Amino acid sequence: MTATATPAARRQFQEGGLLIVILVLGVLLTFFGGSVKVPKLQRSATGEMERVFITNAVGEKELVFEERNKFLNAQSLAQLAKDTSFIAIMAVGATFVIVSGGIDLSVGAIFALASVLGALVFHHFGPEGTAAASGMTGAWLGALTCVGIATLAGLANGGMIVALRVHPFIITLGTMAIFRGVAFVITKGQSIGSFPEAFRNLIGWRTEGGLSLVPLGVMVLVAIAGGLYLSRLAAGRRVYAIGGNELASRFSGIRVERVKLSVFIFSGLTAGIAALLSLGYYGGATSGDGQGYELNVIAAAVVGGASLSGGKGTALGALLGALVIQMISTGIVILGIDQNYSQIIIGAVVIVAVLLDQLNNWLVKRRLTQLS
Repeated sequence: MTATATPAARRQFQEGGLLIVILVLGVLLTFFGGSVKVPKLQRSATGEMERVFITNAVGEKELVFEERNKFLNAQSLAQLAKDTSFIAIMAVGATFVIVSGGIDLSVGAIFALASVLGALVFHHFGPEGTAAASGMTGAWLGALTCVGIATLAGLANGGMIVALRVHPFIITLGTMAIFRGVAFVITKGQSIGSFPEAFRNLIGWRTEGGLSLVPLGVMVLVAIAGGLYLSRLAAGRRVYAIGGNELASRFSGIRVERVKLSVFIFSGLTAGIAALLSLGYYGGATSGDGQGYELNVIAAAVVGGASLSGGKGTALGALLGALVIQMISTGIVILGIDQNYSQIIIGAVVIVAVLLDQLNNWLVKRRLTQLS
């Protein structure tokens, strides 16, 4: 009974540890991040937020400023939540792949390709397009194009890996260049914008504090769906089984190729969802979108507890890992550290996470050896 409960308890311990890390990072950024002066806002008679002015001694109007903590304020936390949502959604999909024993280096390129193709459809039905009067039709077609293209890209990755029996690292390294190259050729390096207002208003809807609820809500839903799939469904347990021991899984009757195909499809799907939310939030797309996302996404999954050797990882861990990575990036800005160090720090965090995972596996094997 104890042995059966051990993996679940270990996952809870890891996720609890991530929550402690997030709390510590938040406290450190709050106390050492300093403060900044920002224009004071107040609600007008029409209900809109407007800047506050006072009249000085010579009768001139001066803008009133107030001091806020750089990290612990509504605007900074809302920005952190929004930035985390894009990476976290893709990290859930990447966790599926990593748990199965694979790797997907093309998520950033899939994000870019889905963005530009979805943007072309949105532009066609936007204010400057040739079918501007179509209303929500354009929004739905653009959304389906964006998510559909990303899913097909994931299917292409999985199909080639299964059919050619080549390691996912090689295939996704190649498709990373192909997908981004296609995106560049289609756009000729130009930005695409002018989307239907209905779509922008839906995705970009915010609370009074500036919190973007749609990306945040989608992130939570994707994490819940991914968590339930992995932990509650037989299909999810097959993903763990293949990552733990592919040969044994094959002999036990599991259709390994089908499972591998499914995890790459899910990875592409999550990249498409993140791309769609990005289009609605920023209102434009270029072939350079998602540059470097593959590092952040894989880092979030690994920091969240996914083992690069396969067989271990959770959707909740991916979400928490994405929050840790984004808090590190935010902290670099708040503390005034050179932005060029961002990738160095994140890369170092990945190495430390992998080393800790290897140490944990060694300790578990040693304990089992002693018990036997």
